[in-house]
Amino acid sequence: MKGAVSIADRIARATPIMGPVPTVNAEITASPFRWPDHRTLPRRPWVWGRWLLLNTVSAIVAPGGVGKSSFVAAMLLSLASGQSDVLGKTVWSGPKRVWYWNLEDGLDELEMQLVAAAMFHGIGKTDCEDRIFLDSGPEGAELRIAIEDRDGFSVAVPVVEALVAELLNRQIDVLVIDPFVSSHGVSENDNGAIDAVVKTWTSIAKRASCSIVLVHHTKKLGGEKVTAEASRGAVALIAAARVTLVLNRMDKEEAQRFGICDDHERRRLFTVQDDKANRAPAEDAQWFRLASQDVDNSTGEDDPFGIHGDSVGVVTRWSPPNAFDGVTPDHLYRVQQQIEGGQWRADVQARDWVGKIVADVMGISADSAAKADRSKINALLRAWISSGALIKVDGKDSKSMPRTFVEVGEWAVQGQAPTSTPKVWNGVEGGEPSSPHHTSPPMGEVVGKRGSGAASEVWKANPALGRMNGNPAGARNAGIVLAPGETGKEQIPGWEDFGNE
Repeated sequence: MKGAVSIADRIARATPIMGPVPTVNAEITASPFRWPDHRTLPRRPWVWGRWLLLNTVSAIVAPGGVGKSSFVAAMLLSLASGQSDVLGKTVWSGPKRVWYWNLEDGLDELEMQLVAAAMFHGIGKTDCEDRIFLDSGPEGAELRIAIEDRDGFSVAVPVVEALVAELLNRQIDVLVIDPFVSSHGVSENDNGAIDAVVKTWTSIAKRASCSIVLVHHTKKLGGEKVTAEASRGAVALIAAARVTLVLNRMDKEEAQRFGICDDHERRRLFTVQDDKANRAPAEDAQWFRLASQDVDNSTGEDDPFGIHGDSVGVVTRWSPPNAFDGVTPDHLYRVQQQIEGGQWRADVQARDWVGKIVADVMGISADSAAKADRSKINALLRAWISSGALIKVDGKDSKSMPRTFVEVGEWAVQGQAPTSTPKVWNGVEGGEPSSPHHTSPPMGEVVGKRGSGAASEVWKANPALGRMNGNPAGARNAGIVLAPGETGKEQIPGWEDFGNE
């Protein structure tokens, strides 16, 4: 067609939307490592245990109803009073100035939580002086450090500057924001926006030289355990936080292991654990209990709400029951003696379950309905098998069915000979013992096998004693601790009897 302009010509003649990119000389320089003297490296400024650190953001992640608000109240009192025994965490360098800004609950409820925790732990105003500050969002103390509209999100700079100024003015050491989602106005699923919000909080912590704690909810878990990744919304919060504390209620399996039979009591117990620990080695989960405290705010018989005051949840430390409370080496020795006299199975469903011996010696019940007792029995058996005091042996029962039996490993009483011939199987069931049992302390789990064509290994060498090999000469070089005046060459009474066997 005459006068037509090709597409290529039209593109070539088109005016560019953007001009050419100007050439800028960029310079990047790598910094050499300066090899500082290790003795001059600055210490990490921990505030509370290994959970709160100055100039950083920490997160507390928990589902509703576990006890995180009560946990925060106890934490604040511990920090403000400087008392480490409240929750078992060290308050480094003395009492701290704390600011609790709750954007969800009213001031009356917040004050009641702090007062109840103070009554329960015996902490008063003189212990904390003027080191606690408290604000409530519903009471008018709203906080939004970032907002979002149709043009995108932006940081509320005037709010941030005012907050930094007040933190410095009050010399706050720890600021707790609860919940995190109410401290901003951006989509909690927008990773980029949440990343900007958390980095703003980190900048505030650094500028004000304080530790900031952001309390956050979990997503719906369907009964699964809480982890850092279980936090609701974008993962940017967890990625930026230096410490992420997760709260988990005791599950039914843990309750069974600890012998907690009352489900109401189980629901009061929870763990707190740093699920991230990128600043210090991860600590083992620590147990806490949600107790009740009457704040004694009833006016008496004429009170329309009853003569008793309001009951408020408070958090205290809790330790799982120790299965070995009241257990002595003599108990183990008596269990070993009974095991020597018969054939006992490792299977808890078996009629001849070895746990029945433990129950008999300890004076408790091996019945499946006695959950606390069964828990104790299983804990003792696990420990004794792990230590080598008892061993698991594969063999066959009277019907030639493969079974796992439990037999004596190392005898519990040092220097005490067994009262019957030890079952050290050599080749086939019922064979003669190949060597006497040693009486040194247990040294780890051992599993033998019947009918294997070789002697079962029933002990692990104790380096402090050495293995005797059944002769006095071996004993002189076995690493035995000598009494004052002994040379190790003295005649040992009784060894000649072993040498003639």
